[in-house]
Amino acid sequence: MKLNTRQIGNYGESAAARILENKGCKILKRNFCIRGGELDIIAQDKDGRYIFAEVKTRKNTDYGMACEYVTPRKQKRIIKTAVAFTGRSDVDMRFDVIEVYYKNVNNKIVITDINHIENAF
Repeated sequence: MKLNTRQIGNYGESAAARILENKGCKILKRNFCIRGGELDIIAQDKDGRYIFAEVKTRKNTDYGMACEYVTPRKQKRIIKTAVAFTGRSDVDMRFDVIEVYYKNVNNKIVITDINHIENAF
């Protein structure tokens, strides 16, 4: 059985959520969607700040770093969706990108590297 893009993405998001939890954050929601936007992970740190993490899962960097795929247009949509989630724009919030790199070993995902970029934009 070949892994599909959604399965790989879910695996990367789960790994990213564990990274945030290990840093003391509470995961509030995953895959929050509204018309025109989606948030991969919504968390809150111990100080109450909202953390909106965009997760990019890639096999390698042949086509650039995973974080390079979070374009200014995508950033704008993430910010708009975060404001919709909180209901206000004056809430303390941070926008992170978590790059998850993996390899496929016998149809099993093996994480090779994770890079958590805090305050990415």
